[in-house]
Amino acid sequence: MNIIVPMAGMGKRMRPHTLTVPKPLIPIAGKPIVQRLVEDIAAVAGSKIDEVGFIIGDFGQEVEQQLLGIAKSLGAKGKIYYQTEALGTAHAILCAKESLKGPAIVAFADTLFRADFSMNTNSDGVLWVSQIDDPSAFGVVKVNADNVITDFVEKPKDFVSDLAMIGIYYFKSGETLRDECQYLIDNDIINDGEYQLPDALRNMTAKGMQFNPGQVKDWLDCGNKNATVDSNQRVLKFIAGELSIPSSASIEHSTIVQPCYIGEGVSIKNSVVGPHVSVGKGTIIENSIIKNSIVQTNSEVKQAIIDNSMIGHFAKYYKGFDDVSIGDYSTVNS
Repeated sequence: MNIIVPMAGMGKRMRPHTLTVPKPLIPIAGKPIVQRLVEDIAAVAGSKIDEVGFIIGDFGQEVEQQLLGIAKSLGAKGKIYYQTEALGTAHAILCAKESLKGPAIVAFADTLFRADFSMNTNSDGVLWVSQIDDPSAFGVVKVNADNVITDFVEKPKDFVSDLAMIGIYYFKSGETLRDECQYLIDNDIINDGEYQLPDALRNMTAKGMQFNPGQVKDWLDCGNKNATVDSNQRVLKFIAGELSIPSSASIEHSTIVQPCYIGEGVSIKNSVVGPHVSVGKGTIIENSIIKNSIVQTNSEVKQAIIDNSMIGHFAKYYKGFDDVSIGDYSTVNS
């Protein structure tokens, strides 16, 4: 089975954190979002992952090597594909057409999930969905009495279903998905100025293919700073039993209120950290109180009280009391 990960977007809603790092590589509880995503997919896929194809923009050689390493950690071959124009979800998927063969999972890299179902790989396809209170801002699916998807509705103004598509799809035939995406482009079938995956899905169901919903227990959004901090909190709760403070970390006259992720080489002095805080490797925290926040690698937080905050890599935040969002290589001295 292959996994296709479209992730070429610019991540504008996550700025300044995406000015130097693509959004899917922002760490959540110590791991990049995209790594957690493909690991979670592999856990429910029910078969070996052969390839992971990452569809990216011009992210640079270092990012590409990191992505290939994520695939290797799953025992899979990593492939890099490029989307040079933002022409929609179907266009993005088609950029990885060489990997659209056999069973395939398409997963857009701005979401995390928890699921306890075993995927039915005998069906034509499975669309991961989450039951939500207000589906008007999402694409939703309609199902019949046999739990087969009958329609796909983008951002419905009137209620038609509360099953929102979370951006993860299984296809028994990657070749069929490839051909349907190509059909949209060849025939210039555009929706809101782009080639959209739901149009391909609608064509496939019209030809008799049956898709079933795979309902997840938890859907974690990483679309903006507040959502990412909240997702970090929830992931830390999920993995609380796996967390430990590494021996290379120095904790002096400080209290760690679990659950927290503490990276290698972290130094914490005269501080209270937690609950629900992730601290990246090499970061220094002194005389501070931090809760429900993400502090990335090689940063410094001193004489600060922060909550619901996100501080980037190689950043410095001194003498602050706030809900803050600071990008990489920034310095704030109140």
